[in-house]
Formats: sequence, C-alpha cells, structure tokens
Amino acid sequence: MSAARDRAGWLRRDAETVSGALPPLLVEARRLALTPTPGVHGRRRAGPGESFWQYRSAGPGDTLGMIDWRRSARSDRLYVREREWEAAETVMLWCDRGLAMDYRSDGAARAKGDRARLLTLALGVLLARGGERFGLVGTAAERPLGGERQLQRIGGILAAPAQNRPDYETPPIIAEPKTGRIAFFSDFMGPEADIAPALNDAAGRGVSGVLVQILDPAEEEFPFRGRTRFQSMGREIGYETGQAARLRDAYLTRLAERRDFLAGLARRSGWRMIPHRTDESPRRALLALHDILRGG
Repeated sequence: MSAARDRAGWLRRDAETVSGALPPLLVEARRLALTPTPGVHGRRRAGPGESFWQYRSAGPGDTLGMIDWRRSARSDRLYVREREWEAAETVMLWCDRGLAMDYRSDGAARAKGDRARLLTLALGVLLARGGERFGLVGTAAERPLGGERQLQRIGGILAAPAQNRPDYETPPIIAEPKTGRIAFFSDFMGPEADIAPALNDAAGRGVSGVLVQILDPAEEEFPFRGRTRFQSMGREIGYETGQAARLRDAYLTRLAERRDFLAGLARRSGWRMIPHRTDESPRRALLALHDILRGG
C-alpha cells in the first residue's frame, strides 16, 4: 500500500506541476471558476451566462430591465442583449493500461504508461478547476462528477497497479455521455480493427473527442543495430534478427501508415489527434488538449 501511495503522490505532484505551469490555462481556469455557472462552455443559444451572444428585437414578455438602451438608441427599435447559455461540460477520459504502455527505452525518463497517466490526471486537474464533470472509463470513477474528490479518486485508480492486462488495450465504446467530449490516451498500436468502433460509435451520437498517441523515442526513431530480439511486453510476440538496421525503413513506413490511419479515422469521426513523445514536454500536449476540448 505504501508503494501505491508513493506512486499516487508523485503522479499527483507531477500532474499539478504540469497543469500549474501553464499560465494561459491557469488564467482560463480561474476565469471559469469565477463565473456564475462554473465550467463555462458556450452552447450557442440564449441562457444564463456572462458571454455576449447576440442582439434581438424586443418582444412581448421582455421587461424594461432586459432592454439594451445603448444599442436601442442607435435605432428606432428596442433591442435585448442576449447572453450565451453556459454550463458545465462532461469529459470522459480513457487511459490505456495495456502492457505495451510499460515500454521505456534506455533514453526515456519514463514509460509510455506513466506519461499517459500523467496527462490524464493533469487534464483532470484542469477540468476540476474549471468546474467540469469528468469520469475515468472502465473504473469505479466512470460516473462523471466534478470536484476534488473525483480528482483524488481518479488519481488513486491511475496510481494503483492494473490487473489482468493484455498486450494492447482496445479503446472502449462509451455509452455516456450523449453530449460532451472524450479523450483517449494510448499508443494505439493494437489491431486497427479494434480502434475504429469506439470512434465510429461516438461520432454516430454526435460526441467528439481527441486521440493522444503516446510513443517512446525509440518507437519513433528505430535506433536498433545488429542482432536484436524484439518482443512484446507480454511476451506474446517475438522476432529476432541479426541485422536490425535493415528493418528501419520498413518499420518507419509502417509507423507513418499507422499515424495516417489514426489521423484519417479521427478526421472522419469529427475528432482530433495529438501525437506525443515521452521525451517531449507534457505541457505541449496538455495545452493542445485544453484548446481542442474548448472547441479550438
């Protein structure tokens, strides 16, 4: 238990550091927290909120207090200043816990899974600060809730060892939310046929999201030379060669094809894709995530 608590501690500290070190995100999170309706996300229709949406002609039922006299003074008609309806968003998170995510090359500071959990929790920090509701798919914290308790619950789940893990996990089909957003964190290196259903199902319900593909530097560059034995993390797949360098061009071609597949799948589903390496700053990925989930 002490090891799990220690891991939860550094994961949470890193997540707080990553999210707290992004001034634009902090400014936005604090602004959202000060609004009457926390977690503002414009719905492009009239309702409670602070953001101006449009002027409309005054009609029956509009009180004198609703009239925008400055705008009306420039015309021979009376106008009402409408604000855009704003409400808390629902964001569902999925973090790949497959064995393939344990991979870490000699030059990498942490494994892919560590970076995936960090980004998942860091996004949760921002969502909690903004008053959003969020849930971690496939866990006891799947029901979307907001606040610090939900953040602590997800942090504990991500820090705890996962059981009965396959080599590659499959992005899940999420029944909820019927609205909102979804964020998937994975290397997406499993069978292509297992990746598409989740996105197609969400797109069919009008739910958009983002794929964050996390790869190790060695997976991006293929630095292997001479006799090399390649083996999946679960030892289910293995291949040995005496001249690994000869495989580099073919491997990089396949990697580019996989990335093109993911980008095309996301584009057709109305999603977005973020490629990320574990030797890059997690702040860049988090900033991109924040922008996409805000509709940028």
